Amino acid sequence: MWIVLLFALAGGAAQLVDGTLGMGFGVTSATILLALGVSPVAASAATHIAKLPTTLVSGLAHWRQGNVDRAMFARLAVPGAIGAFLGAVVLTNLSLSAAKAWMAGLLLFFGAMIFIRYGFGKRLIPVPKHGTQKRWLVPIGSLGGFVDATGGGGWGPVVTPSMLTVTERQPRQIVGTVNAAEFVVACSASLGFVTGAAHEDSIPWLAVLGLVIGGVIVAPFAARLAGRLPQALMGTLVGGLILIVNGQIIVKAVLDVPTWLGWALFLATVALTVAVAVRAWGRERAEADQPQPLPERV
Repeated sequence: MWIVLLFALAGGAAQLVDGTLGMGFGVTSATILLALGVSPVAASAATHIAKLPTTLVSGLAHWRQGNVDRAMFARLAVPGAIGAFLGAVVLTNLSLSAAKAWMAGLLLFFGAMIFIRYGFGKRLIPVPKHGTQKRWLVPIGSLGGFVDATGGGGWGPVVTPSMLTVTERQPRQIVGTVNAAEFVVACSASLGFVTGAAHEDSIPWLAVLGLVIGGVIVAPFAARLAGRLPQALMGTLVGGLILIVNGQIIVKAVLDVPTWLGWALFLATVALTVAVAVRAWGRERAEADQPQPLPERV
């Protein structure tokens, strides 16, 4: 039973990150399962099955908090579900060694864009004109769903930074919408694994149970916290989180640098993220304290 408790703590921590920053549950859960020797197919299948109740509770909590944009939800969920189903089927036949390196590089690019946008107030990509942002939702949702299924997680890291970059929605609205759409994506991915991958590997059901318990308990609290985080601080932490996690993947798996240098880069990135986040938060608070101009009299 201690295994269930251990994974409940891991699921709670993963859901806290996912519910407040819009990413982290799948990546964290799949990483733990892989570290324990579970095959990639079984790890991804178990993670998505565990995400069914956690994403449902999280999505409903965000809906009640007013964090879900209904129009954006539909345009993300449908292509995301299609991409997730295809990704689950592809995972049964392809090696993910090259795909992991590509995915880490892609997420590192997204993280850099959002980190610079909210940490320094600069945009690497101009905000689309009114109405054109809808064109981005289908490819973003499709890519996010496919990466999520093939990598055991990745819906949040792909979709959340992308939406923060190409739209002007508030971070809490994007986080809530991405969390709500993730339930549909998890359902589709689970169906894909049932028709293919899950039949070939043993799913660790005790781990699934623990992840579900921890995630369901924490989800409502994470949704409340998402609506109260300052935008600049939240956006900087999102970008910094992606840079830290995926930077370490590239350093260890692709560049093959010495261990001491990997740790030095990790600590430097953490320190930079904290410093920039605090500075961005202070800048946002200073802007909020400035007196607003009075409306002109007619």
